[in-house]
Amino acid sequence: MADMRAAVLHKYGAPPECGEFEEPQARDGHVVVDVEAAGVNHLDLLKASGTHFSGPPALPSVIGSDGVGRLPDGRRVFFDAVLSPYGAIAERTLVPKDAVCDVADGVDSAVAAALGNTGLAAWLALEWRAKLARGETVLVLGATGAVGSAAVQIARELGAGRVIAAALPDERLAKLGADAIVEFDDDDELTAGLKQAAPDGVDVIIDPLWGPPAVAAMGAGRRGARHVQIGHMASTTLTLPAPLVRSIAIDIMGFVIFYVPLEVRRATYLRLTELAARGGLSVDLEVLPIAQIDAAWQRQERGEGTKLVIAP
Repeated sequence: MADMRAAVLHKYGAPPECGEFEEPQARDGHVVVDVEAAGVNHLDLLKASGTHFSGPPALPSVIGSDGVGRLPDGRRVFFDAVLSPYGAIAERTLVPKDAVCDVADGVDSAVAAALGNTGLAAWLALEWRAKLARGETVLVLGATGAVGSAAVQIARELGAGRVIAAALPDERLAKLGADAIVEFDDDDELTAGLKQAAPDGVDVIIDPLWGPPAVAAMGAGRRGARHVQIGHMASTTLTLPAPLVRSIAIDIMGFVIFYVPLEVRRATYLRLTELAARGGLSVDLEVLPIAQIDAAWQRQERGEGTKLVIAP
């Protein structure tokens, strides 16, 4: 049976390698997709470590959780489910027939792939999980990251009255189009800066950081604020004072994309790519070949803000 080029994981905790992997074959309920572009995500790193709560992947297996490609009939689709041991970062992969999403016309496949995990996370965390209401104030932590950058732009599209972007000092902050930016090197600076940027408090906090920055952000919350936890780039743990939780009656919400019903993800992804197609959402991305998966993996571990996309 013929082989294809793919990013293959051979050992937990080690970078995947560019190599040959057995071609997928269509089977009941699944279809082969010719991959045009696949994002490199923090989720992929967590799964490849063998410590993600979804369980360790098979060894060897192809890495990559989502991408954009063509079905045998030529239809262009986004997918975020694959059948192990196949993954998105390969020339071809195997996905459930009923779990693909249409991609809007007029959007480049690399952009569409970049908006998969990160764009959907930002949009659904705001609209589906936090139930953002028009006119509310949104705070995005880690705003120079791929998810954070998307969340700043999407919050405006969803009707936020005020959007605050917070991150470590970075010239990219000023380019996000937020109503206010807060640069911080320590948590005291963050809370003080946020209270100045939003004297009436914030309603929704999008948090890919966790740790001390999350606690500092909660200190600027309005009564009934919703804190949506989507990642832990700063720390996996935090010390949370009980009086802080009670004083503003804050809701702390966990969020992962695969808990969202498929029909919601499908409709949201189409809206997301339509927004990008008409120029309402920009993505800072870089396209790399599979042969550079090791370098892409290391850059993703460092948490660079540029979204990395592999084009097989």
